[in-house]
Amino acid sequence: MNFAENLRTIRKEQNISQEDLAEMLDVSRQAVSKWESGNGYPEVEKLLIISEKLNVSLDVLMGNEVRKTKANVEIKQTNPSGEITITSPNEGVIVRCSSVIRSQKYKGGKNSPKFALFAQQKQNAPCRDTVNTFLGWYMTDESVAKEIEEIMNAMNEGRETYELKYSVKVKKSFLSVKLEE
Repeated sequence: MNFAENLRTIRKEQNISQEDLAEMLDVSRQAVSKWESGNGYPEVEKLLIISEKLNVSLDVLMGNEVRKTKANVEIKQTNPSGEITITSPNEGVIVRCSSVIRSQKYKGGKNSPKFALFAQQKQNAPCRDTVNTFLGWYMTDESVAKEIEEIMNAMNEGRETYELKYSVKVKKSFLSVKLEE
């Protein structure tokens, strides 16, 4: 299933109307309808709020299936042999994780990043099986795919740490995220 189908299914399972979800997220009912029909996607910040409000991980919300990019690189990969500490210099994040996952393509202006990368951490808490931590923004499918490939290579080589190389520094405002000049 994709994001649109997952959102609709999870919302209905929890007996939440589109109107109620819209109110919880401080968006219009039309926005929720647009997301559920696959005609648009919420911003990263809204995805995190949706995940929290519906009490599901981003992995569940975005779909558990392994997808392929145009470069035929898996966009969700898991290292069965261990974990790695990833440093994101542009975001000031250091996180230990067992896998990474990228977002679907975001719509935005010419100078807006198109993809986000998340670290996935396994949890022992009863209500969550994974926690996703934002790592960085990427301008192209190729750059995020290359980053994932290098992270997986580092994990397979048994390296303990990896520093992001292809993420971009952005300038954040209340309504947008744009490439920092």
